[in-house]
Amino acid sequence: MANEQAAKEWLTLAHHDLNGAKLMFEASHYTDTISYVLHQSIEKSLKSILAFENKSIKKTHNLIELHEIVSLDTFNLSEDEILTLSVITTYYSKQKYPNPNYSLPSQKDIEIALKLASDILNNICILLGVNLRL
Repeated sequence: MANEQAAKEWLTLAHHDLNGAKLMFEASHYTDTISYVLHQSIEKSLKSILAFENKSIKKTHNLIELHEIVSLDTFNLSEDEILTLSVITTYYSKQKYPNPNYSLPSQKDIEIALKLASDILNNICILLGVNLRL
């Protein structure tokens, strides 16, 4: 039996992260911070599918791994979108703590990630029949 309430809780938090990232982008905030929040939005969106299906939610921040888990049954992305997920996963792991490979995501990278995060959230809401009235 589908668990729409659990999915809605995950999607609501994903929506909050996405809107926060949009506001930070419009304010020309630090792109490393924006990429971190966008990662969180996508991660929560993908995990909402598992919550909806009452499946165990794997404790991982790897967006490619999460996509592989959920895409087996219900949700698929294009090769270009999967490449973008890979970049966003890299930003998440690289931006979390200082390291020798630290670099800021470009404005263009953030624009692409914002669009993907928005598309993923919207498509999953449609797929699961969840209406976020916020």
